[in-house]
Amino acid sequence: MTGGVAVAGAVVAGCTGTDTPDPGPPAADASPRPPNTEEDAIFELTLNVTDRWRPLELVAPGFVALEEAEVRPAALQLADTGPEAPFAAGEVRLPGARGEVAVGLATESGDHVLVRWSAADSRVSLEVRRGGRTRVLRRRKVAVSGPFGLGWAVCENQLTALLDTGEGWVPVLTERRKVASLVDLRQVDVLSQYRYAWSTRGVGARQVRAGLFGMTGLRDPHLVQDSDGTPYERDGRYYLTWTCAGLGFFQQAHWTVWSFDPADPRDMRLEAQLFTVRDGKVLGDHAGQLVRAGDRWLVATSSWGDFTPGSIHVRHVETEADVLSGVHLLETGPTPLPTTHGSWDPSLQRRDGTWQVAFVESPSQDPFDFHPALTRTTEDDWTAALEPVFAADDLHQCEGPILVELDGETWLLASDGDGRNYPVFDLQGRRRGRLDAPYPTNIPHPQLVPDPAGGWWLITFDGTPYGERVLGYGTHGDVVLMHSV
Repeated sequence: MTGGVAVAGAVVAGCTGTDTPDPGPPAADASPRPPNTEEDAIFELTLNVTDRWRPLELVAPGFVALEEAEVRPAALQLADTGPEAPFAAGEVRLPGARGEVAVGLATESGDHVLVRWSAADSRVSLEVRRGGRTRVLRRRKVAVSGPFGLGWAVCENQLTALLDTGEGWVPVLTERRKVASLVDLRQVDVLSQYRYAWSTRGVGARQVRAGLFGMTGLRDPHLVQDSDGTPYERDGRYYLTWTCAGLGFFQQAHWTVWSFDPADPRDMRLEAQLFTVRDGKVLGDHAGQLVRAGDRWLVATSSWGDFTPGSIHVRHVETEADVLSGVHLLETGPTPLPTTHGSWDPSLQRRDGTWQVAFVESPSQDPFDFHPALTRTTEDDWTAALEPVFAADDLHQCEGPILVELDGETWLLASDGDGRNYPVFDLQGRRRGRLDAPYPTNIPHPQLVPDPAGGWWLITFDGTPYGERVLGYGTHGDVVLMHSV
């Protein structure tokens, strides 16, 4: 999932979280430990924070579909192309507060989903046109002077307007319910009609850009691995899947692949954007793993793209496509996990002829209650004949299971938001201890990655939000990097 946060005495889990005050040191791990725990190498690790940064891009780097350096005043113009998924964004740079500008998506028949700026009344508005009728869904008066940028983003069916007056993008208006009641951009046949669009009246634009939406933050890191758990490497780089936080809740996030230098994980580069096609809709399912098995990619993800309580489950597909590059629309199916509860955050690894498959099991999503579980199978197909091994149902805010091999031993790591620590389980389900590592806000997933120079990185995230006053819950987080001492 994407973490949880305490709100008015309750716990809301799933997307982002507010950057809540640090309640103090982690609670003591009172679970029994087998003898000789101190001899296990994983408990000799001490990890310290080495860096923290915020990936935030309106248009995804490397996925720009439209770029014009100079635009003269004109009626609504349509680009030759539109977005592959309902996760799109764009911007126009204006020399000053005059004229009228509209940016967004439109069809040849005249339908559109636009953000509009009018200097006459100093207003930004959100509008949708369908069947010959234009509806203004929201409007807000804003004060701008001098050059500025007008931005727009569609994340699923949520339309957002942003301004940049020199200090970065700031969201000023957003709306989902009213947009979705008029047009469902998730529908494949509907989205295919829309193209990037813009118009300017009484003013020229210095730049128009558009493409797939980027991110307001990153969460749910999972190392891309070969089936035996070793990092998948290409041209000296490792890969991570990340959930890109969107401009809203669960449904506004989507899934991506990033490469990084294993000697310096700050050197991260967005490589691929992955979306799910199911029931005729393109969705931003996320929080999963990619595993290389022979000449195929095993893709496992979680159905957050159209989340409602009681619906969340793990999904999967196999493909020979190069999912580490470009844009992919993946047709997934439900994974037959041995549980009657909700499920997310799949993690899989095969050693000695046995697939270990970890996931989060959730008896309730209203209120949220969730814990790590482990299953296994000796079949070649990792989804076949899965048998339950254990479920840590004494934990209630614990997710982000990671299978990691360290010094010849495979462990299941997780993140306990209540205890504020990273419990470590063996493959029989015994809680053997916890990682010696700082615990940021939210429910940070403990992705350990070997450092070629020695020691281990821990790549995770926190609950720092973006534009929370306008966008609400769902926009975290900072990337947090640790290294073993």
